[in-house]
Amino acid sequence: MRELIFLEPVFTHNIWGGTRLRDEFGYDVEGNDIGECWGIAAHPNGDSTVEGGSFGGKKLSQLYSEHRELFGGIEGDKFPLLIKIIDAHDNLSIQVHPDDKYAGEHENGSLGKTECWYIMDCPKDAKLVAGHNARSREELDSMIHGGRWDSFIRELPIEKGDFIQIDPGTVHAITTGCLILETQQNSDITYRVYDYDRLTNGKPRELHVEQSIDVITVPAKPEKDSLSHTPERTDSAADVLIENDFYKVFKISVRGSFEFEQRYPFLNVSVVEGSGTLDGHEIKAGTHLIAPDGYGSMKFEGDMTVIASTVSRRK
Repeated sequence: MRELIFLEPVFTHNIWGGTRLRDEFGYDVEGNDIGECWGIAAHPNGDSTVEGGSFGGKKLSQLYSEHRELFGGIEGDKFPLLIKIIDAHDNLSIQVHPDDKYAGEHENGSLGKTECWYIMDCPKDAKLVAGHNARSREELDSMIHGGRWDSFIRELPIEKGDFIQIDPGTVHAITTGCLILETQQNSDITYRVYDYDRLTNGKPRELHVEQSIDVITVPAKPEKDSLSHTPERTDSAADVLIENDFYKVFKISVRGSFEFEQRYPFLNVSVVEGSGTLDGHEIKAGTHLIAPDGYGSMKFEGDMTVIASTVSRRK
């Protein structure tokens, strides 16, 4: 099919959210606590709507259910991925996600949550939480129950353009001032370990300490295996950031024009910086779309950076 599927995002309001998603991307959403833009989403908590074209007005979940041919006929009752832009006006909670097995057994058959982050922007000398310093299960338990957070969490220095893989079991948190494009499994299961004693409507947010202790990987994987710096291109190119069992993620740099061959079951496309056209359609930072199975050559023109993703293999 030679038709791009443009999507209207949905938004979440969070204690740590701000106004950047509206101010910088022009999204039509009110409030001063906008935390997440679910740009490509087919989840009960957020379901993107197709803008115009043959399927205008349909929800992405409906499109996936009724027109599996657009997605290469892949198996699975849920669209596999979820793409978000996250604006951390304040620190997010220290958290961890379960894998498919644990989530399936303890969260009503939900998928687990493997995710990765592309750092769209961050303050000078910024750090993110990725990993922890406990050397054993006993030390993990002691540090968490003793509230020894400074000793427990591991912070990694970051800069714009960095890429971080967050496997299930990884303690992690996005910090104040960071703007992130997240590619993840289609799941909304998060276990909060610590939330800085913040109050919502006068009450602390729910923590999931015992579930967290159940699923945290000990010891944490080495820092060098978590973070990589993506190349800043002066020419047009497509760089593979990661490929694992759940997704393959590309950084597409467009400096003038670039052709990308869409030979995957589908390709999620999110513009994270700049503007231009894709096969004659105007696109800019904040545009989200899907190129369906069989789309073929995609011609980007302009000056922009795109994060694209698909499933790693036909299942």
